[in-house]
Amino acid sequence: MVTRFRLNTLAQLIVVLAIAFGLKSYYSTARVDELKWILTPTTRLVEFVSGRTFEFESRAGYMGSDHTFLIAASCAGVNFLITAFLMLSLSRLWSRPRSAEECGVNGWSVVPISAFAAYAATVVANTVRISVALQLRQGSLKTNVLNGDQLHRLEGIFVYFGFLLLLFLCSENLYRTRRRELGNQSFLRSSRYVFPLMIYYCTTLGLPLMNGAYSRAKDFGEHSVFVIITPLVLIVSVQAVRMLARLFSSEKRLAQTQA
Repeated sequence: MVTRFRLNTLAQLIVVLAIAFGLKSYYSTARVDELKWILTPTTRLVEFVSGRTFEFESRAGYMGSDHTFLIAASCAGVNFLITAFLMLSLSRLWSRPRSAEECGVNGWSVVPISAFAAYAATVVANTVRISVALQLRQGSLKTNVLNGDQLHRLEGIFVYFGFLLLLFLCSENLYRTRRRELGNQSFLRSSRYVFPLMIYYCTTLGLPLMNGAYSRAKDFGEHSVFVIITPLVLIVSVQAVRMLARLFSSEKRLAQTQA
């Protein structure tokens, strides 16, 4: 029974990786007309949030009514979708109770649930990223440190990794009670931030390197710096806020006790 359980987990791992690589291969050659399954809901949410209207133009994307902003294939966020799917599914498989009795608890539902959650998170993250980009364009934000392309890249990494981190923490909190009952929390304590960070690095740096991104040394080098540093800054900021919140909460409880 235990062997069957482990083989089942291994089979799910193979399926998860196959889906991720298959989606990456599909996205690398997909035209904008073939990405409407994710661009359309993203655009409708952007219209709702920003109050602007967009019309679909074949082979181009969704063009803004003032023809100054295009939601193209590069805005689909499929790389984030792959990253989120891998993070959710692999975290479930990794932290799954290693007992035959638990074989049927998570089962193959891990794959579709992770896929649906990753898709929903991608649409929301895309909406936030595009809406922020629209505001930055309208505000004509300029800096002496970063040019327009660098600022756009920084904003994209910040939004996408921020949502990835939020998705991971929400998933962790959702399963915390059950994991506590099963005595299987070491994974969460030791890799609260490391796990999503490593998944993010693998999909944003590892996969491009496998596809020959090193041949564009200058562009990829600059991109790598942003990809490596921005998530670390975000993690440090989140952890600092959490520590301050705990400190404030402790001081508040202490004051109430002494009152």
